Amino acid sequence: MHKSSRDKPYDIVVFGDTCVDLILRDDDVKPQFGQVEKIVSGYELEMGGSCCIFAAQAAKLGMSVRLLGRVGDDYYGRLIMDTLRSAGVDSGSVIVDSALQTGITVHLAQDDDRAMLTYPGSINALTAADVTDEILASARHLHYGSLYLQTGLQPHWIEILQRAKGLGLTVSLDTNWDPQGEWDQGFLRALQYIDILLPNEQEAQHLSGRPDLLSAIGFLQEQVPLLVVKGAEAGASAWLKGECVRQAVRQAESGGDGVGAGDSFDAGFLAGWLNDLPLETCLAIACECGRAVASEAGGLRGQLWRSDAAAL
Repeated sequence: MHKSSRDKPYDIVVFGDTCVDLILRDDDVKPQFGQVEKIVSGYELEMGGSCCIFAAQAAKLGMSVRLLGRVGDDYYGRLIMDTLRSAGVDSGSVIVDSALQTGITVHLAQDDDRAMLTYPGSINALTAADVTDEILASARHLHYGSLYLQTGLQPHWIEILQRAKGLGLTVSLDTNWDPQGEWDQGFLRALQYIDILLPNEQEAQHLSGRPDLLSAIGFLQEQVPLLVVKGAEAGASAWLKGECVRQAVRQAESGGDGVGAGDSFDAGFLAGWLNDLPLETCLAIACECGRAVASEAGGLRGQLWRSDAAAL
């Protein structure tokens, strides 16, 4: 698989689904209408967005990352910008737009499950006109995430992938969950431009349209050069040229909520892959990144730095 030149200014470019996460935690977070006030045991407020969490983790692992996006001229927008900078992400292409409210997702987290309420705001504010050839060509690799939430890009997202490939970039895709339950947007047509597909087990089955996980994997591995499937507590598996590599994962520490674990997994895998590490090592780094985040509350606290992952 061809990887583009290391002479590019950036290793990775990513389109930011900019928002904050408000995570409310308790044994029972189910709201009761009728003006009933319930007490919860704790909360976190921090930068969210799958692509933003991905970018922060990739930068912490030593990758040079350029994030393109928009935020509102508000407290949450400033929180996002400060968090990206502290992680080492180049946020110079993030536009502060006073006409926007920064997006927010409220997570209701209990036990090992959670429900989410999202106000898109800045999440879907990017359009194809924002994605210039100069921005694409500045990086070796394009990581495309949050396909179904970034609706401003959807009409031209396949064209963006095609342009990226024409400019010599490799491309990875993690669609994330589809809140509308349609699982389309030309996904199958786009696979010809994808080098690495990174779904979890549930997403793989929905995206493939197959009735079970085994047939979903069988179908998807024939469509892309490298398929990597996240299996939560079961670890992860990768299929390359018909060969399968599996990686177990240590159980996450109790008290975590799983927010952003899959996004940090993606960043860990690409940090290995773009450095030409063996597939087994890429999976090991990815699983440890995912486990570390899943062991903490929110998507950022458990993220590993390069020194943490060196032994892997």
